[in-house]
Amino acid sequence: MVVYLPPGYDEAPARRYPVLYMHDGQNLFDPETAFVRGQHWRLGEMADMLIAEGRVEPLVIVGVYHTGHGRVHEYTPTKDARIGGGEARLYGRLLVEELKPFIDARYRTDPARERTGLGGSSLGGLVSMFLGLRHADVFGQLAVMSPSVWWGKRAILRYVAKAVPKPATRIWLDMGTAESRSGIADARRLRAALVKAGWREDVDLAYAETAGGTHTEAAWAHRVGDVLQFLYPGDFGEFHW
Repeated sequence: MVVYLPPGYDEAPARRYPVLYMHDGQNLFDPETAFVRGQHWRLGEMADMLIAEGRVEPLVIVGVYHTGHGRVHEYTPTKDARIGGGEARLYGRLLVEELKPFIDARYRTDPARERTGLGGSSLGGLVSMFLGLRHADVFGQLAVMSPSVWWGKRAILRYVAKAVPKPATRIWLDMGTAESRSGIADARRLRAALVKAGWREDVDLAYAETAGGTHTEAAWAHRVGDVLQFLYPGDFGEFHW
């Protein structure tokens, strides 16, 4: 785990901050721990810049490390007969029952659901969507980047359809056009499922297809700033496309 604290954290002892929990913590801040060495999201630098410009509210970001070979198990809500997986519910309990209480006790956070986010890319995007609905009383903001909708014969679409009543959750959903043709189609299916369930685009749902975007850390680093601006807008004003 790695924890990012915003500029001015130590100088504002009475202030409490929203928190964004991000999967694949190895890839976010440190080029030496990234899946491809040297290719990290530069999330700390991006957050520093956007906070300084007033485009993003100061926030705490928790990068949650995966367990290496166990990643596919942690990040998938259903079990695949060939690949395995299906332990996302246990991973969710770890986040909600152990990690979040620890972070709220250790740092000056605002623990309210509308101030708590969850996000990730690929399987991390899939598990964010799943756990964001399963624990809608805990997470009020979701960053669902390049989600692996295909997992479990698109089981996540059926899960979204059961989101009744619709939780008051704000969702960022995206996909790069160069990831795969099926990836774009699946992202559009997920968007349609969310809209059918009651989410409204440009209100509590942002959907983006990034021209030329690939399924890489560099591509996610390129658009994570937009994610932060949508989920945690600063005093500069509302997020503009």
